[in-house]
Amino acid sequence: MRYRQVTTGTLALGVLLLIDVLRVWLPGIITIFGQAASTPAELMGAFALGWFVLAMGAPAVVRRVGARPVVVVAAVALAVARLTLTAAPGGRTQLWLATAGLLAGLVWLVGVAADTERPVPGLALGFAVNAAVHAVLDTVDLVWRGDWVAWLLSAVAVAVFLVGTARPGQRDGAADALAGPVDAPVGPADAPAGPGGGRAWLLAGPALLLAGMVALSPALARTGMSYLVAGDGVARSPLFGLAPVPVAVAGFLGAALTRPPRGWGRAYGPVALLAGAVLFAVDRGDLLLPAVLLAAVGLGACLALTDGANDPDSDTASAGTAASRRGYAVAAGMLVFALGAVGYYSAYDLGYPNAAVPVVVAVLIAAVAFTARPVVHRLPGPFPPLRAAAAVTALALLAPLLADEVPVASNRDGPPERLTVVAYNIRMGFGLDGRFDLAGLAEVVDRQRPDVVLLSEVDRAWLLNGGHDTLDLMAGRLGMPYVFGPAADPVWGDAVLSRWPVRDPQTLPLAAVGAPTGAQALAVTLDLGDGVRTAVVSTHLQPPPGKGPVVQARAVADFATRYAAGRPLVVAGDLNTEPGDEAFAEFANAGLVDALAAARPLATSPADDPRQQIDHIFVSPGLTPSDPVAPRSTASDHLPVAVTLTLPPR
Repeated sequence: MRYRQVTTGTLALGVLLLIDVLRVWLPGIITIFGQAASTPAELMGAFALGWFVLAMGAPAVVRRVGARPVVVVAAVALAVARLTLTAAPGGRTQLWLATAGLLAGLVWLVGVAADTERPVPGLALGFAVNAAVHAVLDTVDLVWRGDWVAWLLSAVAVAVFLVGTARPGQRDGAADALAGPVDAPVGPADAPAGPGGGRAWLLAGPALLLAGMVALSPALARTGMSYLVAGDGVARSPLFGLAPVPVAVAGFLGAALTRPPRGWGRAYGPVALLAGAVLFAVDRGDLLLPAVLLAAVGLGACLALTDGANDPDSDTASAGTAASRRGYAVAAGMLVFALGAVGYYSAYDLGYPNAAVPVVVAVLIAAVAFTARPVVHRLPGPFPPLRAAAAVTALALLAPLLADEVPVASNRDGPPERLTVVAYNIRMGFGLDGRFDLAGLAEVVDRQRPDVVLLSEVDRAWLLNGGHDTLDLMAGRLGMPYVFGPAADPVWGDAVLSRWPVRDPQTLPLAAVGAPTGAQALAVTLDLGDGVRTAVVSTHLQPPPGKGPVVQARAVADFATRYAAGRPLVVAGDLNTEPGDEAFAEFANAGLVDALAAARPLATSPADDPRQQIDHIFVSPGLTPSDPVAPRSTASDHLPVAVTLTLPPR
């Protein structure tokens, strides 16, 4: 019994470590290998895909030298890379450490697949535990924390993984356990694995993609919940946002670790997965939560359908041929992961529709699962399904219990005489060194003692950027509730954080005019008490190739002035235009004043060597600006801009 648990647990831990590495490596493609908009998306995509293509050669290596040596060496490399990333200084060192860990993880999977016929329990537990831990950690990975707790937990996970890998006879314990009674003996260590398992291993990569993007994404669940519970557009607390995570984890594990129904009842998993993928692809915030829940149950059920299913011609396949098939299957599946991730997220740079990507991946999973040849196996397996689901769900339940409350803004003693405004492009939370740097972002903003903060490049769940909810995390650190304005999709856009109550949020989608990434303008009204109100508009203009964002600037200026309706007005954000440009003039033509004029030139990009003045704050003539500043920081690739505004006399 102990042998079986260690085998399945080792696979789950390896998957957990590999996902940790991916959460560092994927953002590194954008923030380290790529430099803002200066690196072609095609080049970044080729870099990403190249390592997965290289891993396609691993099955041949396994066949030549044997699975065990490959598994041990690759496991050590994966473990060392994962542990070292916690102390990596960022930059190229971090990128190449993560790349080495990724390649080691892919080779390790191939080696494990060669001798493992039934990987579903280990894969499912790895996915579920990762989601539960990510939720408990408030979507901030241990890699980015760097404190003694992060080091301790990382070291324990790595040590247990290596001990499990080092045990002699690291093989298909999960399959043997599921096929026989709980206390039946596992066969000899050198007994060959069975002929099946190819379908389950093929789905490892596509399942990982949909789990990270939709089904088991705590950040997406929280964002989806915020669309449903914040009827006035104001997010108040992450407590309710994390509540769906245990439901998704329990549904996924319950479906993955129990025997699927027979006949057409087996279709419920594929149908649920397809429904979840379609709802996600619709790009509506109020559909994100049902998309998560349906995809979680559907994905688990699809994995269960392939658990132990025999491959075509498996009856006549030799043990070596079957092992090679499983190796190529998992390598091909991980290549599907890379193709899907690159295909989906590069669309925001290249400008083509990407909604079909998650649906196509879901169709692939559903087809492979539903056409699997059913087998009858006995339960419980190495981890009894109910106990496993209950344990991991209990872990996920800690997330809403541990979540910090974000205080609701309330009126102070009468209207203020001044407001301090900060506008900041936070680059998804990643600093110039490529490390996730919430502390640096919050510190440079909090140093200004702001009343209102306008954020650009806010990412709330993209797997490409690690699956963090940067907006909720920033709001928690600053103690300021937020309003979110979706731009590229429901989890990417701009935001306003305020210490004063916010009313009447409105958004305006902006015409693309040839720019690939979506843009919008978010308008809110600050209730300063005694009937005093000020309008605030947050935006991030996206210029078309080789041109300025003139059309978008004109639309924002018109929208903002109409929304303000004569009240004091603030318009700010990353406007991608410089003083003297035609787009910059659109705001002056609308009667707005450059609040940073007294400090010009005030360059804000790039943060380590500012040369461009592209982040701005405009105000209506009734507001008097003072103390304009762009405080230095490398927590993003932009500098924030801040100004204190004196309100007109009442």
